Parts: sequence; structure tokens; C-alpha cells
Amino acid sequence: MSARFAGRVALVAGAGDGVCRATAVAFAREGATVMIAGPDAEELAGTVKLIREAGGEVDSVVADMTRGGSADAIRMVAATVERYGALDIAFNNATVTGPNRNVADICEVVWAETLAANLTGVWMAMKHELAEMESRGRGVIVNTACNMASTGRLVGMGAYAASKAALSTLTRTAAHEYIAKGIRINAISPGPAHEPGNTEADGATAEEVAETVVWLCSDEAAFVVGHDLVLDKKTVV
Repeated sequence: MSARFAGRVALVAGAGDGVCRATAVAFAREGATVMIAGPDAEELAGTVKLIREAGGEVDSVVADMTRGGSADAIRMVAATVERYGALDIAFNNATVTGPNRNVADICEVVWAETLAANLTGVWMAMKHELAEMESRGRGVIVNTACNMASTGRLVGMGAYAASKAALSTLTRTAAHEYIAKGIRINAISPGPAHEPGNTEADGATAEEVAETVVWLCSDEAAFVVGHDLVLDKKTVV
């Protein structure tokens, strides 16, 4: 275990596997105390076991920003502070793609559910993370957007792309609002290949995404504010 994040508490919110798992493991390996949050208790338990077996400090809380709304966001942040006494870092990694439909064929329910998960849910998490961080005068937040927000290269994903583009803008706005209060906010935009089984070679793996998040939250990135960092060799912004 490294001492890079010694004494810092990192909340990884979204799920218990994939990028969230890789990021939680990376934070723990670098010395952070980690709280992971997501809707699936079994997935969370798997990540907790993995980190503890490696000697890391970690706990979990079941929280679903899409369905649980403000109550789950409040519980997630409160559980972190009650368990570890602080919230220094938050990584919000909600990602729901929805079915592949052209814009005119997207039903209202799918549109609403996609925006609820990818935009409203992350805003809800940020709302309560920011309140806690502001009370202490410091903090770092990273949100997961998507390269499709800037390229739109995959058709049939209008609701997803719109939600992630809005999240990118929300991230930049919040970054301007809170940097003077000691809180640094950025986003990442992975390409489509970070999920297991995807054969496109130019996207980042879950572990590579995790390392980028860890860097953005580190002191080495202290002057990186309000960016949406694209993690895809095929994207030219």
C-alpha cells in the first residue's frame, strides 16, 4: 500500500464492479480509506472483500441515486462521514445507456430514466457531497461523462449522449462555483471500450480509467479544474 492518499477518505459511488471496483481498489492501494456505494449489495461485498484481502481500509453502503433520490444520497454521504469522519474525495460513476433507438423512437420513459440515472442522480450525489466538503473547506470530485457527448459518433444513443453532455456542462459549472471554496471538480469521458468484452482496442480499460481518476484526485493535478478529460484514442476534441 502507498501513502499517496494517506489520511484521506474517498467515496466511490455508482456500482460495486467494473470501473467503480477498479477505482476503489486503486484508491485503497494508494493509501486512501474507501467507502463504496451502489445499488447491488452483493457486488459491493465483492469489492470490499478484494480490498480488505489486500490490506486496505474499506466499507460499503447500499445506495441508488436513480430510485432512492435525495434520501439515498444523504445516507451515502452521512454513512461515509459517520464511519470515517470525513469526505475528501468523491467519484460519481453512474452510467445507464438504455436501449439503442433513434431520437424519434425514444420513448418518454426511457428518456426520463436515462436522464434520471446519468444526470439527476449525479447532481443529487454532488449536492450532498458538496455540502459536506464546503463545510470543511476542501474536497475533490470527479464525475463520469462520455466521449459521445462531444463526438456523437454512435447513433441510437441520443438520451445517453444528451445526459452525459449535460453532466459535462454541470461539472464545468460546479467547478467554477466551488474552486474558490477549496473544492476541485472535473470529469472524465471514457470511450466505449472500457467495458469487459468490448473488442475496440482504442478505449481505456477499467484499470486505466481508475488510474486517471486517481491522478485527477491527487495533489499532482492540483491545477486541473473544470476539465472533461477524454480517454479514447479515436476522439479528437
